Formats: sequence, C-alpha cells, structure tokens
Amino acid sequence: MSTRFKPKFSIKKGDNVVVISGEDKDLKKPRKVLEVILDKGRVLVEGVNIVTKHSKPTSQNTKGGIIKKEAPIAISNVMLWDVKAGAATKVKRTREDGKLVRISKKSGEVIK
Repeated sequence: MSTRFKPKFSIKKGDNVVVISGEDKDLKKPRKVLEVILDKGRVLVEGVNIVTKHSKPTSQNTKGGIIKKEAPIAISNVMLWDVKAGAATKVKRTREDGKLVRISKKSGEVIK
C-alpha cells in the first residue's frame, strides 16, 4: 500500500461481512470482523483463513504444540453484510449532522 495517504476503508472492527472470494467464499454466511490492519489493507475475520502454528513450550504455555488460528485476508475479498436486505452491499459515505456516516447502497439504511 502507498504510504503517502492514509487509506479509507468502509469496513470497521465489529462489522458483519461476507467473504466474496477465496477458499472460504460464502456469500450467505455473515461473519464478524475481529481486526482491521489499515497499513497492509487486510482484515482478520472470525473463522476465515485458519492456519496452523507450531509453538514451543513457554512459561505461559507449558505444553506447546499445534495451534489453529485465523490469519488476515485482503480487505478486497470481503463485503459488508446488510441485515435489512439480507445480502452483501456496497457502502457510500455522507455527512449527517456534521458526522461522516456509512449508508448501505442496497437498503439505504445507516450502518452503525
């Protein structure tokens, strides 16, 4: 990603999204965003892109072993879920009462 300008994404932590491409593609199952990594343009989505990590025994984890956890995916591979329309939607941003709000293009509702 370019370092000159800060990227603006329509997806935030805690939003419900659907994966629109990749191995975990599912257009009907909304999932929760756990983290947005702005400088790399990636998101961490619950239950998507599960990887196995091998960990050595430490003082906190005395057993060590194999751990399964989520890895980030590109933000372009997810789309915001519109609850009212029951489908994935694009987002437009407008100002209401001096605040920037996100509005669903499918239903016209404000996304909280």
